[in-house]
Amino acid sequence: MSCHCGSSAEFTNCCEPFLKKAKLPETAEQLMRSRYSAFVVGAVDYIKDTLAPEARKDFDVKSTLEWSKKSKWLGLKILNVEQGQPSDKKGVVEFIASYEQGGEAIDHHEVAKFRKSDKGTWVFVDGNSHTHKGGEGHHHHHEVKRQTEVRAEPKIGRNDVCPCGSGKKYKKCHGAA
Repeated sequence: MSCHCGSSAEFTNCCEPFLKKAKLPETAEQLMRSRYSAFVVGAVDYIKDTLAPEARKDFDVKSTLEWSKKSKWLGLKILNVEQGQPSDKKGVVEFIASYEQGGEAIDHHEVAKFRKSDKGTWVFVDGNSHTHKGGEGHHHHHEVKRQTEVRAEPKIGRNDVCPCGSGKKYKKCHGAA
């Protein structure tokens, strides 16, 4: 079967070896793609293990797993990649991950920062993201913010896991504003 991350490769030759820890992603994009696949298959430990240490302390495995299972994953689009190659120490991947929750299609648009540890392992540091309902076309960040009052975003409880994938509670993450 084709990999969840949208590459044309088979899952067994693409993201699965990373999820099984059989090999390490060589680029920030590979890590990004494998993290998306991990959400699809509910491999929450992998998501936690690939977070930078400072991003791990608020990560809630249980609620992230529930969120990943409640979502129907629709696909991943990589929009832009800066650095993040095997020879780099840092990388940025801009992507849209689409999923459905409660019958509503949601596009999660994020600019994610990655860095390579001293051991040569890529980790997710943080991301600047927003979500909007699928099919409304893409808005600039500030437009989406303004629309938030009109509920352009899914109804997220303050104690729910933030949809940005950080694993933090919404009130401590993107709900803090």
